[in-house]
Amino acid sequence: MDAASSLDASERGVRRAGALLGFAMGGFFDGILLHQILQWHHLLSAIQTGILGDLRMQVAADGLFHAFMYVLAAFGLWILYRVWKRAPAAPMRPLWPTFWMGFGMWHIVDALFSHWIIGIHRIRMDSDMPLVWDVAWLVVFGLAPFFAGWRGRSAGGGPPKRRSRVGVGLLVVALSCAAAANLFPLRDDNDTTVVALRPNASAAGLLQALGGADARIVWTDRAGGVWVLQGLSLRERLALYGSGALYVSGTSSPAGCAAWLQAAKPGPALSVETQAGLM
Repeated sequence: MDAASSLDASERGVRRAGALLGFAMGGFFDGILLHQILQWHHLLSAIQTGILGDLRMQVAADGLFHAFMYVLAAFGLWILYRVWKRAPAAPMRPLWPTFWMGFGMWHIVDALFSHWIIGIHRIRMDSDMPLVWDVAWLVVFGLAPFFAGWRGRSAGGGPPKRRSRVGVGLLVVALSCAAAANLFPLRDDNDTTVVALRPNASAAGLLQALGGADARIVWTDRAGGVWVLQGLSLRERLALYGSGALYVSGTSSPAGCAAWLQAAKPGPALSVETQAGLM
């Protein structure tokens, strides 16, 4: 393969990596902001019947969605690494236009399929005008970044070589931080933790695991499959996986849970010790 062909192959690899990383970052953006911080919807919020309508499956589906974004981001970084190993001098300029195209494409795909074709959720499930939110989100975070990236791709634009490589390093750091925040949202020990139990796990096992924790139970569904807790440290949250938890996550904004917490109309919150005494 001559030098020109090698350069063309490297450029195509950079473009593919940019598209994958942008698509994954779009998913991270939605997962962190809409699923965890604001909690405007779950991935399957519009499905209210059958096993997928079970709240614990709603929470678990969010976890699977996040895991898929990790895989896409890892694949994009792997392609970028291969390009760098094969051609260290390959230009990184094509990365940025396709990154923004990928970021926008995630929101376009989400709007067309998730919101309107299969209808598994809307941007704001509690809105009287969900279409307005869907369209606004699509324009701002979907169409605008996509066409900005398309213009940059067509013009061959991008920062100079040295700045471009610094930007790639910053992108890797940003993706790593987004993935970490998606898995372990930034919060202190008084923030909210949402725990979905495995179908065969008992609430008694969960409460026994929390026996020594200075935690507060805010809410639980009638079946005891999903729990909302406050006051858990990171170590205590991770330990719940050994006590029957299928998915453990949460938000730095407890008010984000309002839509489905208010719908269930739970009674006063009980401490772990009090709740355990009732089991």
